[in-house]
Amino acid sequence: MAGSDENNPGLIRPAHFQGGLRMGGGKFVPEVGHNRRALSNINRNLVGAPPYPCAVNKRGLSERQIICDKNPPIPVHRPITRKFAAEIANKQQQPCLEQETRPISSFTNATKSEDCTIIDVDDFEGTNDFPVPMFVKHTEAMLDEIDQMEEVEMEDISVDPTTDIDSCDSKNPLAVVDYIEDIYAHYRKAESSSCVSRNYMAQQFDINEKMRAILIDWLIEVHYKFELMDETLFLTVNLIDRFLAQQTVVRKKLQLVGVTAMLLACKYEEVSVPVVEDLILISDKAYTRKEVLDMEKLMVNTLQFNMSVPTPYAFMRRFLKAAQSDRKLELLSFFVIELCLVECEMLRFPPSLLAAAAVYTAQCTLNGSRQWTKTSEWHTNYTEDQLLECSKLIIGFHQKAGTGKLTGVYRKYSTSKFGYAAKSEPAVFLLDTRP
Repeated sequence: MAGSDENNPGLIRPAHFQGGLRMGGGKFVPEVGHNRRALSNINRNLVGAPPYPCAVNKRGLSERQIICDKNPPIPVHRPITRKFAAEIANKQQQPCLEQETRPISSFTNATKSEDCTIIDVDDFEGTNDFPVPMFVKHTEAMLDEIDQMEEVEMEDISVDPTTDIDSCDSKNPLAVVDYIEDIYAHYRKAESSSCVSRNYMAQQFDINEKMRAILIDWLIEVHYKFELMDETLFLTVNLIDRFLAQQTVVRKKLQLVGVTAMLLACKYEEVSVPVVEDLILISDKAYTRKEVLDMEKLMVNTLQFNMSVPTPYAFMRRFLKAAQSDRKLELLSFFVIELCLVECEMLRFPPSLLAAAAVYTAQCTLNGSRQWTKTSEWHTNYTEDQLLECSKLIIGFHQKAGTGKLTGVYRKYSTSKFGYAAKSEPAVFLLDTRP
C-alpha cells in the first residue's frame, strides 16, 4: 500500500519502497529534498497545459490504481534504436484513446508481470498534429551517420586482402608452418652479416671485377655438370665474396679459391660430396690436392667457420611461394638471378631484395605488364617502387645474356631441362617506368 511521508504528508511513495528512486543504469539516487509533491497535485497544476506528451494528463495514483502485493519493479531503460525512435514518433501521432492500458514506469515501458504497478488511463481526447520530437530527429541522424561509417570501414577491410600461403602446408611437418615467419624474420636480421661491400675489389691489387665474373660464370657451368643443388651454387658465390673481401689473392690462385669454395659448399649442402680429385680434374690439374686442402683451411679460418648465412636462394623459395608460382615462373626467376651472381655490381643489394626483384621481373616478363600483389608485398616487405631500380638492372643483363664471352648462364637455361627460360623476351617496358 502507499503511504505518506511523516515530514511531508503530501509525498506519496509505495509501501515497500526502500531508499531513493532507481534511475537509468541501475544506480540509486538520493531523494531530492522534501519539496516533492503528490502526483495528484502535479496533475491538477497541469490541467490546461497543452496535451504533449499524452502522459502528462494521467490521473493521480489516488484515483485509479492497482498495486501488487510485492515490491514494485525497477524500471529498465530501453536503448534508443532506429525502430524504437520510429515507434515513439508514431505514438506521438496517435490519440491516447488507443492505449487504454499500458505498463507503468516513471520513465520507460516496463514489462508486464506480477511484480508491477499498472495504471488504467481514462479516455483522452488527443490530436494528430503533434510535431516529431527533436530528439527523434537527432537520433535518426546519428544512426544514419553510424551506418555510413560502418559501410566505409567494411570497404576498407575488403580491399585486396593477402593470401595465407602456408595453409596448404599445415599438415606438412617439414614446412614448419608454426615457425616459418620467425625463421624468415631471423634471416632478415642476419642477411646484413652475409653481405660484402660493393667496392671490396678495390683492396685487391692483382684481381678485378672482370676476373671475378669469369670465375663465377665458369663455376655455374661446373655446378651444372656436377648436377649439384641450387643452394650449393649460391653459397659458393657467397663464400668467395666474403673471403676475397678479407684476404688478398693473386690471380693465379683465384680459380683455386673458387674450387675450394665449391668444395666447402658441397660439404655443407650436399648429401654426396664430389671428391677433391674431381675438382682438380675439372680445373685442368692446375692445383695439387695439398693446395686445395691448404686453401680450405685458410678459408674456413678467415670466415670463422660461419657457413650458415641467408643467401638469395633462401628468400627465392619463400617469395616464389608468395607469388603462387608455376614451373615457368620459377625457372625464369632463377635464370635472371643467376645472371646477377656474375655481376659484381649487384652486391650492393641485400639478398632479400635481389630475390624479390628477380621474382618481380620474371612476373612482368611472363605477363607483359607490371604485376606485384599485396601478398607478395607482405611476405617480401618490399613495394613495387623499391624493386624497380634492381629490376631495371636485371632487364639489362637479360638483354645481353647471349652476347659476349660470359654466356654460361644463358646456355644453361637455353636447354629443355630448364624450359628454355633464356629464350623469353625481356620486360623492356619496365625501363621506362619511374619509381
